[in-house]
Order: sequence, then structure tokens, then C-alpha cells
Amino acid sequence: MPVDRQRKPTSAVNGAPTNGRTVRCAVYTRKSTDEGLEQEFNSLDAQREAAEAYILSQRHEGWTALEQRYDDGGYTGANMDRPALMQLLADVQAGAVDCVMVYKVDRLTRSLLDFSRIIEVFDKRGVSFVSVTQQFNTTNSLGRLTLNILLSFAQFEREMIAERTRDKMGAARRKGKWVGGNPVLGYDIDPRGGRLLVNEGEADRVRSIFALYLERGALMPVIQELEHRGWRTKEWITQKGHRCGGKPFAKNRLYNLLTNIIYAGKVNYGGQIYEGEHEAIVDVETWDRVQQTLKGNSRSGGHEVRNKYGAILKGLLQCATCNVGMVHTYTRKGNHKLYRYYVCVNAHQRGWEQCETRSVSAPAIEQAVVDQIRGIGRNPALVSEVVRQLAERGTADLSALAQERQAGQHELRRLHEEMKGIITVAASTGTAGRVAIDRLADLQDRSQKLECRLAEIQKEMTGMGQTAVDRREIEEALTNFDPLWQQLSPREQEHLVKALVERVSYDGRNGNVTVGFRSVGIKQMCRQAKEGLS
Repeated sequence: MPVDRQRKPTSAVNGAPTNGRTVRCAVYTRKSTDEGLEQEFNSLDAQREAAEAYILSQRHEGWTALEQRYDDGGYTGANMDRPALMQLLADVQAGAVDCVMVYKVDRLTRSLLDFSRIIEVFDKRGVSFVSVTQQFNTTNSLGRLTLNILLSFAQFEREMIAERTRDKMGAARRKGKWVGGNPVLGYDIDPRGGRLLVNEGEADRVRSIFALYLERGALMPVIQELEHRGWRTKEWITQKGHRCGGKPFAKNRLYNLLTNIIYAGKVNYGGQIYEGEHEAIVDVETWDRVQQTLKGNSRSGGHEVRNKYGAILKGLLQCATCNVGMVHTYTRKGNHKLYRYYVCVNAHQRGWEQCETRSVSAPAIEQAVVDQIRGIGRNPALVSEVVRQLAERGTADLSALAQERQAGQHELRRLHEEMKGIITVAASTGTAGRVAIDRLADLQDRSQKLECRLAEIQKEMTGMGQTAVDRREIEEALTNFDPLWQQLSPREQEHLVKALVERVSYDGRNGNVTVGFRSVGIKQMCRQAKEGLS
């Protein structure tokens, strides 16, 4: 470890300077669970007592223990999301600490990556690091190697625990067992854990929803009927007493319900389907018919539905009157002429009297949108407005990502708290231990996925500045729009419009067409113009 050159140590004991001056020692303690912390003398006190005894043995070197306590009771060493550790690092940055002491290295962290970050902070401030029970000197390469070896084993131990719990959860899923997660409509979780019990009242609703979808053949009509009946998603109370669920059905929620293999009495693990221990709510024939119908509709297993008639606003056009989508349709007169329209979903599925906009000619509104794209570069006022909208959109997107990150961090803390609460039970034998291990593995999987998403969000937020565009770039790109547009096939025109436009709103009461542009799409088009590709 680099040593502050303003200090002139003559020797080092476990990395602590011995130069006759006062060495302010901060003692950091940690315990993975909160079990026993309510006792008068607990594990944290024992760790601190051992560290203070060591400091006392070095009093001739000027060592003194800081009164400030840095205790993290009930926090995992797998990450740095610990209040006392954050306070310790802040005090190190402020120059209030000369030496950090722990009982064992794994009390500070069980992650090599986190350890390197912590040591980097210590290095910058010339702070030494001491482990009471493990003799090494971090001021030389051998000491650092010893420390890294110890941490490697600590991280290996943690990963082995996670691997064992994942294997246990996989074995349980292959046997068709319920291994945790949010309750689903139609089932209750057995209070004893590990099983799903049919809720007959909710099960009847689930069967009705499957029958409705087969009858109506589309998601939106079913959603409207469920809203009319006042049916909601599963509602439950968490262990902490919070009420969750009970929300109106939307397309994604209904789709997830209709594709949840649990209702057929099976479980899905790693893409493989296994017979479940729970009772099926929907018979196999009904389940298969619903899946086939879903595949035949727009949400067909993730595959894009072919746009046969070149409807370039498909999926973009919204009815301003009803604030719902407008779908593409057509009719033929005689055997030759084809007439294309965009029709409001409300008017199409609930009757023309439900909407004042109703429908609009597809070629007319598509041409209006293309004209708006073409006209931006020719109208200084429009250029300024687009630049302003893009700036606002960027701010809104950044705010949305920040909110998602905050919610994700909150959920991650909740998962860690739940893991801490059941880790002791998981170590026990019997049914309770097996159920706890299954739940712990599920929580670890969810935690890892959430951490990946948080990393993606951070990457998106960092890169948002790269999508900014200026007025000159927009003008240059749109000046060459016509040659580019004329060379594209109908399908390529559709893709270009979707790259540039986020949403189109049509109000049939006054004929207004409002176009919302994508900042990323505009930026891409500007880049192509610069490279001479357009």
C-alpha cells in the first residue's frame, strides 16, 4: 500500500505506521444476520473488543481507538450497500482516520472487486488496513497477495453457498415444487410454505378469463370486459404488512396470465416444462387453444408480424379522442381498388358511437406524417421546436431512468433484508430448512437479475448525452430526406419512420396530427447524413 510521504514511518506492524505520532484507528465490525444483536454483548461487541485489545497493545506506537462506532449488524458482505461502511469511507475521505481495523478480512467484504475499490480509497488517503486475527503487511506485495488469497476464499465460500442454493432450487423445480415468488391469481400460498393451494373463487375468474380470450380472440376486448366486471389482478399482503397487487388488467398483465404455465398444473425451469405438485386450474385443451390463438395474433412469441400492406404508422398512431391506439385495416370495392384506414380501437371493438375520431384514411395521415418529417428542415420554427422537444424528452427519459433506478435500489434492499431474515432458517434441517433454502435461492436469482438491470440503467444514463442533437445536424439530415425516402421499399420506409417517430396522435374532431420524435432516431439520421449514407 502506498504510504503518505508526509509521514515518516520507521517500521510497520500489519500496515500501521509507527512514527511516534497518534494513529487514529477506526474499528469496523459486521455480522451477516441480525440474530442475537439484541443481546447485551453480541458478536459486534466481541469483534470490537478484540480490535481494541490489539490497539491497546500498540499504544507505545501512538495507536488510539476512535470513539465512533462503525457497526453493520445484519448486512451481507457481498456488496457495499452498508451504512456504517459508507460512513467509514466518508470519514477516510475526510482525513479523520489513519488506520482501519477489522477482526477478520471477510468482515470488511467478501468481494474481491469491492475490496479493490475500498483499498483504492485507503491508498489515496494513506490509510492503513489491519486484520486482528490474520497477520499480513499491506505495505508490500507479499502482504497484498496474502490478503487477496484470503478474500478469494471468502468470495469462493459465498459463491459456493449461492451455487448450492440454486442447485437445490433447480432440483425442487424439476420435482414441480413451488419455490417462491409473488402469488398469482387463482392460487394462495400454503402458510406452511412450499405449496400452492387453489383459491376456488379466483380460480373461477381465471377460467372465465381464458374462456373470454377464446371467445373474443384478442387482448383488448378481454381487457375491456374485465374492466366492466371490475376484476383486478391478484391482491396480497406482504410479510411486512404492505398491500400489493389488485391493479386493473393491462395488455402485459393479461398476456402474462394467459401464458403462465402454472395454470396448466406445470412449472417452467430453464425453458423445460415439468409436472407441478399443485392442482391445475385450466385443462390442457383450453391451455393449448389459448397459446395457439396468442401465437396467431400480434404477440406471437416475440416474432414480428408481417406488415402486408405497408402501414408505416402501425403501432405508432394514437386516437387523441380516446387516448388509445388506432389499428390498420382495409376494404376492397369490387375486385380491384384497395382502401386502407386506421381505426380507433374503441370504435372498432365497442362501436362507432364510442369515439368521435373513429377512423382516418391511411394514405392521407401517412403522407401528413412524412410531410412533417420533410418540413422540419425547411422551417426554422419547426427546427427550434423539435430541438426543444428532444431536449425535454431527454430530460424526461433521464428522470424516468432515475426513478426506475431508485425503485430498483429499494427493491434490492428489500430482497437483501428478506435474505438476511431467512438465512438462519436455511441452515436448519427438516422441512423448514428446505423451504427456506428454496426461497433463498429464488431471492438470490432475483437479486442478481435486478443488479444487472441497475447496471444497464446506469449505462443508459451515462450514454444519454451521446444522443443529443443540435439544430444544424437536423437541418443537414432533413435536407436530404427526399432522395433517401424515394429509394426505400415500403418495409424500409416503415422502419425509418419508427426509428424517427415515437408517437403520432390524430384528433378527428379538428383534423390535428401531432408527431413526437425520437431523439435517438434523429441522431442516427443526422449521423447518416454526415457520412453521406442518406
